[in-house]
Amino acid sequence: MIEAGCVQADDRQAGYAHRRIDLMSWTTYRDRLLDDPIIFLPVGALEQHGPHLPMGCDAILAAAITARVAEALDGLQLPALTYGYKSQARSGGGQTFPGTTSLDGATLTSLVRDIIREVARHGGRRIAIVNGHVENQWFLTEGIDLALRELASSNRQMQIVRCEYWNYTPQAILKGIFAGAFPGVDLEHAALLETSMMLALHPELVAMDAIPEDATGQFPAHDSYPHHSRGVPESGVLAPARAATAAVGITLIDSTVAEMVSALAREFA
Repeated sequence: MIEAGCVQADDRQAGYAHRRIDLMSWTTYRDRLLDDPIIFLPVGALEQHGPHLPMGCDAILAAAITARVAEALDGLQLPALTYGYKSQARSGGGQTFPGTTSLDGATLTSLVRDIIREVARHGGRRIAIVNGHVENQWFLTEGIDLALRELASSNRQMQIVRCEYWNYTPQAILKGIFAGAFPGVDLEHAALLETSMMLALHPELVAMDAIPEDATGQFPAHDSYPHHSRGVPESGVLAPARAATAAVGITLIDSTVAEMVSALAREFA
C-alpha cells in the first residue's frame, strides 16, 4: 500500500529521481543499460481539464504512475511527452478551449518512432509506453509499428508494450467508487478519477473551490467536423467531480500501480 505521505510528495522527493534518464549523466545511463532495464515513456497532453485542474494533468498522472511502476520493476524513465493528439469532444471537450495545445497525428507518430529508434541505438531492448490521454492511442501504435519496421530492416529486435494506465484499475475498485455506475473512461475527463488522483499527488494544483456543479456530457453516437462544443458542459468537465477526495486518489493509484507492475512483469519476463 502506498502511504498517503509518499503519494502526495513530489516524485523527486519520493525517491524516483534515480530512475529518470534526463537526470542522469550519459555514463550512468550507459552503465544502467547493461542490466537490460525496461525503459518507460509516459505520454500525456496539454489539454483543458476544467477550471479546477492544470492543463498538464494527463502527463502529470502518466508520469507519476510510470515512476512508481519503474521503481517496482527496476526500470528507467524517459521524460514525459507533454503534448498529445487533438482533443475530441467526447473524451476531452474538443479543440474549442483556450490552452488545449495539440499535435497532428503524424507529429506524435514521428516523435514516438524517433524516440524508440534512439533508445534502440543506445542499446535498449525493452520499452513500455504509458499513455495518459485517450486520443493518443493509435498514433502511439503507429509510431511503434514504424519503429519496429525500421529496426527489423537492420536486424535489431525490441520488445515494446503500449498501455493506458486506466486499464489496470481493478473493476472492483471502480464499482466501489461509483456504486456500480461508472460512466466510462472517456466521460471521466477532469472528473472524479483524475481529480482524486491529482488531490493525492499534487493537492496544491487542485482548485477545490473551482470544481463546477456536477454535469455530464451529452453526445450523439457520432462525431461532427469541424469541431463544435455541443454536448460539452461549459466547464469542460465531462462528468461529476465534486465527490473527489485524496483518499480515493490514493486507492486508485495504489491499485492501478499494483496491477500494472504484475502485468508488465509477466509481459517482459
